[in-house]
Amino acid sequence: MQTTILRTIVSIHSALSPFHPLLIEGHTRDVRDPAVVASRIVANVRRSWDERNVTKPPILITQGDPITERGISAVTRIVASELGVRRCLICLDEDIDPEHSKLADRHDVVYELKYSQLLDVLNGATFGDSDEHEQDETYHRDQDKMAGDKLTDAIENKIAMKNRKRSTLGKDNLADWYQQYALLQEVTKAAFKRISGEVTVAHATGDIAEFSVTSFYEVGLELGLIDEKNDMVHYSDNGE
Repeated sequence: MQTTILRTIVSIHSALSPFHPLLIEGHTRDVRDPAVVASRIVANVRRSWDERNVTKPPILITQGDPITERGISAVTRIVASELGVRRCLICLDEDIDPEHSKLADRHDVVYELKYSQLLDVLNGATFGDSDEHEQDETYHRDQDKMAGDKLTDAIENKIAMKNRKRSTLGKDNLADWYQQYALLQEVTKAAFKRISGEVTVAHATGDIAEFSVTSFYEVGLELGLIDEKNDMVHYSDNGE
């Protein structure tokens, strides 16, 4: 399958705005049977889409996890297969993590783009279609909508809060890489909501570890970038 590398803001909007983006958040280290977890996510998501009357064709957004037998990368593969949808891959830029793109699972990926491009979208890049945009990739920024900058500040504050709690528990601070991967998670889903006008964020577990990257989903909710009622699909074992 050929993967299209999206290189401009215009091409990102043109290719991805017709889709309903689906993101699945869960833990890399998950010992549960991924087929069972995926089946439950699919049931939860389908029910949510029926209730919300989602009409755009879905596309599953992944964030560079390498393929494993269990955990979130295994779950997303199965979810995409059960829903019959293709995938879009977001990778960190090489200057941030040179190994991230190399290790990413590209199974059934039809579009690929970089984290920095989504950060530009979130920080006010417009989706103009003039020749000027196509030729030199310039775009305007709305200084009142620097949501990416707000996310950065909020995640830094959340890490400081978590580290204070870890200190009281006699634990070391979170590793430095937590900030970048929390940003990847939150920037991706907020940017796709801006691109498409809608998004589904489905959890792969009802037991989010307090100090996991996944736990930073609270930041997007707190900033109002993701709406818990309309955008989130929490994990349920019984389909209710």
